[in-house]
Formats: sequence, structure tokens, C-alpha cells
Amino acid sequence: MKYEEFGDNESLELLKETGTNVLLTTIDDVINWGRKNSLWPLTFATSCCGIEMMQTGAPKHDFARFGMEVYRASPRQADVIVVAGTIVKKMAPVLKRLYDQMSEPKYVVAMGACTITGGPFYRDSYTIVRGVDLIIPVDVFVPGCPPRPQALLYGMLQLQRLIETQTIKSRRLRNASHNYK
Repeated sequence: MKYEEFGDNESLELLKETGTNVLLTTIDDVINWGRKNSLWPLTFATSCCGIEMMQTGAPKHDFARFGMEVYRASPRQADVIVVAGTIVKKMAPVLKRLYDQMSEPKYVVAMGACTITGGPFYRDSYTIVRGVDLIIPVDVFVPGCPPRPQALLYGMLQLQRLIETQTIKSRRLRNASHNYK
């Protein structure tokens, strides 16, 4: 078909400018829709934030409405690890091992002040890790001490929004930048 006969030249010009492919964009949309609506979280709860995380799965707040059915006990079955509570230096290698055992793509949600910054315990103790992002890369931070279940739900919805905007190329770049050694 000739350029003059084509009815939607504005969209064609936009595709030429951005360099995107219609087929790949559609495939990205389908893959991202499936990934964002079927997140399987792995629990790593060590203190009071764990109680709030358990409450999020209860009927009042119900994770299942958003496709985050049941917390998994195995890292090989999980897409996202929710780190909740104080992380001590003795637990750091275990957390890193769990993260490494998860299959790609994998995401991390840090829940609570103790997980994000070490909390009030960091100043008086040499065993507390100052933030989980020193051990594994974090995609979403959920602040609070302890954060309410609504805050965790909001954080998971933000993770879904992050997953929805990814492309095949951005996933490769993200995976390369998330290799902490």
C-alpha cells in the first residue's frame, strides 16, 4: 500500500520515530499482563512487619483480588520476595541465597523501617544490616513501623505498575544491573 493511500499516517510516523515494533509491543503487553496479574510472593518475615504482612493475606485485605494468591515457601515457585522486618548480618547470606534461587524475572519489596534503613535498632547494635538494598536489589520500598496492610497492598500495586511498563529490552538491562555479587 502506498504511503498516500494509508489512512493512519500519524501512527506510522510515530512508530518510525520511536523505532518500536508493533508485534514486539503487543507481545510485551501480553507478557506484562500475565506477569503483573500472577505475582507469587515469597515470605521473608522476621519481626513485627511479618504480622502485618500476614494480615494483608487475610479476608479483610485479601491479596487474591490482585492476583497475589498464596505466599510460597519455596523460592523456585516465587516471583517476588517480600522482606519484612529486621535483617541481621547472620541472616544476610541466607536472604541472598533465597534471592539467587528465585527464577527470572524476580522482584523485591522491602517492607518496614527496619528492612529499609535498619530501624531504631541500627544505632545500638553491630549485628543489624543498615538496609536490605545492601544485600539484594529492591524494586519497591514500603515505609512504616510497621506499615499497615493497605501500605503493602499499595506497594504491590506499584510493583504491578512497574512490571506493566517493562519491555524485553528493559528487562535485559534490569537483570544485568541486578546482579549483586
